[in-house]
Amino acid sequence: MKIEQIYTGCLAQGAYYIESNGEAAIIDPLRETAPYLEKAEKEGSTIKYIFETHFHADFVSGHVDLAEKTGAKIVYGPGAKTKYSIHEASDNEDFQLGKLTIRVLHTPGHTPESSTFLLLDESGQEHAIFSGDTLFIGDVGRPDLAVKSDLTREDLAGLLFDSLRNKIMPLPNEVIVYPAHGAGSACGKNMSSETWDTLGNQKDTNYALRADMTKEEFVKEVTDGILPPPQYFAKNARINKEGYDSIDAVLEKGTVALDIDTFESMANHEGALVIDTRNEADFVKGFIPKSIFIGLDGSFASWVGTLITDIQQPIVLVTDEGRAQEAVTRLARVGYDNVLGYLEGGFEAWTAKGKDVDSLAQVTAQGLAEMLVAGEQVEVVDVRKKSEHQSEHVENALNVPLDYINDSMGELVRENTYYLHCAGGYRSVIMASILKARGYENLVDIAGGFKALAETSIPKSEYVCPSTL
Repeated sequence: MKIEQIYTGCLAQGAYYIESNGEAAIIDPLRETAPYLEKAEKEGSTIKYIFETHFHADFVSGHVDLAEKTGAKIVYGPGAKTKYSIHEASDNEDFQLGKLTIRVLHTPGHTPESSTFLLLDESGQEHAIFSGDTLFIGDVGRPDLAVKSDLTREDLAGLLFDSLRNKIMPLPNEVIVYPAHGAGSACGKNMSSETWDTLGNQKDTNYALRADMTKEEFVKEVTDGILPPPQYFAKNARINKEGYDSIDAVLEKGTVALDIDTFESMANHEGALVIDTRNEADFVKGFIPKSIFIGLDGSFASWVGTLITDIQQPIVLVTDEGRAQEAVTRLARVGYDNVLGYLEGGFEAWTAKGKDVDSLAQVTAQGLAEMLVAGEQVEVVDVRKKSEHQSEHVENALNVPLDYINDSMGELVRENTYYLHCAGGYRSVIMASILKARGYENLVDIAGGFKALAETSIPKSEYVCPSTL
C-alpha cells in the first residue's frame, strides 16, 4: 500500500496518489495531468480510478483530462450530475484497488454531492479518510457555496453536522484524516497549517467536532463570520461539472513567445490584459504602463481569480525567463485558459527597445515615521483583510481590502496621494498596479508592509468592538 499526498502550497490544495498491487487511484487532481502520469509510470502502476470528493470551487480539477489519457473511471458521490461520463457512486459503495478497498461515504454539507472516501487496508481495517472539504484539520468546509433557492447555507450546515456525526466521528480514532485543503484556502475559516492528522486528535481539538455540540450551535458557529467567496468559485464549479479544454491545448496556446510589436498590438488593440508576474521589488522599479502586477511568488492563481472578473479575459504575460509555462499552468488551475502568449525577452527586451516605462514610488516604514514626526499629513491605506486590520493597524488608516477593490475603489479620490501597505508588500503592489492602470497616479508603496511598520514608532490602534465599550 502506498499513499502519497501531493500538496500544492500556492493553492493550499492536497491531491492524493494511492497504489496497491499495480493499481492506482488519484483523488482530487489538479488541472495538469503530468505529475500523476509520471508517478504512475515510475511506480509501474495503472491509474484505475479518479475520485472526486465534490465539485471543487477553488480550482479546476484534472479529472476529465486524466480520464481521457488513462481510461480511468471518474467517480463522484451521490447526486453528482455532469456533462461527461462518470460513475455516480451510491452511499457505502466499495471500489477495489489492488488489495485495498475504497468506500464512498456520502457526506453532504459543504455541497450536496460531497463525499468522503474511506480507505480500508489489506486486512479490511479502516486506515484513512480522504475528506475533501467536509473535514479539514482544525475546521470544516464552508456551507455557503452551493446555496440554491430551496437550500440555504443553514440547511447545508445542518446536513454537514449530520454527516460529521453519523459518518465520520464514529470511525476509529486512529484513522488518518487527509483533507483537500490547508491553511490559506478560502474554503474554511480556521484551517491548520498541518496537512493531515488523526481523527482522534481532531475530535479533541477541532471546534466543529465537540461531542457536546448541538446542531443549532454548530450551524451558528460554522456560518458566523463567513466572508463572501471569491467570484471565480462559482465559475470553477461550473467548469468542473461541464468539462473544459485539454490542458495540453491551453499550454500550447499560452506559451507562445510574442515579439514586442505583437505583444503591444494584443494589449492595445485586442483587449488583452497585461499581467506582470515578476517579483514585486522588480515591478516597483519599472513596468509596462497599465500592466497589472500579480507575482508568481505569491498566491498567483487565487489573486487572478479574485480580481479578474471575466474568466474568458484575453491575457498576455510578462514573466522572468523560463517561467511562462508555470504561469500558464497556474492560471489554468483556476480556469483562466485564454492566455495568448508571453513577452519574448521579458521586461528587459521592452526597455532595450526604448519603450515607455512606468514605476511606483516607495517609502520605507522608517521614512514614513520621519514624515509624520515632521508634521506631514499622509493618508495611509491598509489593503489587508478586515480581520487583519482590526487586529492592529496604523492609527487613522483607511482599510480598503484588496479582495474587494472592484467594489470599493470609489472610496478613494483620484487626485489624493495614498500610502499603501499590506502585511509584507505583495498585496499593496497589486493594489497600486490596479489603481495606476485606472488613472490613480499619486500612489506610494510602503516597503515591507505592516511587518515593517510595526517596528516603528508610528501610532497604532486595535479594533474595539462597540459592545465592549
